[in-house]
Amino acid sequence: MASHAGGVQTGVAPGHAHRAVSGWLVFAAVMMIFSGLMNLLQGISAIRTDRVFLVTQSYIFQFDLAGWGWVHFGVGIALLLSGFAVFTGAMWARVTGVVLAGLALIANFLWLPYYPVWATVLLIIDALVIWSLCAGPSRGGAGGRGEMGGRGETGRGEMGGRGETGRTA
Repeated sequence: MASHAGGVQTGVAPGHAHRAVSGWLVFAAVMMIFSGLMNLLQGISAIRTDRVFLVTQSYIFQFDLAGWGWVHFGVGIALLLSGFAVFTGAMWARVTGVVLAGLALIANFLWLPYYPVWATVLLIIDALVIWSLCAGPSRGGAGGRGEMGGRGETGRGEMGGRGETGRTA
């Protein structure tokens, strides 16, 4: 935490845990919301059996188009809600996000014969979501900032080995 010259601490009240939400988690949350909306729209379009989709005759994972629509509709709602939960920075939201993005990745892979370009775009987005959720802030360690450990306000580590002037003794 930062402190003023008078020693007054600013930031989080004492005794309250502060959850770090890094840029990667914000990216993951936004992309999960986007992916959820796209899956939701894809599901609605498939449920209505729009003439946009190509129905193949010899696909091994062949379901009714409306059945695929309900799969994408459910995955889309789950991704949408989980994306908003990732903004909290909670570990359970990150784990849930990885699981749901993995399910969406599988569903979009199986959706490739019906709409290849759209499915490929969503495959890439889901893979980026999984990567960014796994690359988010850790619970502590050397890479963190502020309360999470690591470097202080001056930019030097706690055990720098140098004196106040910056020269070794």
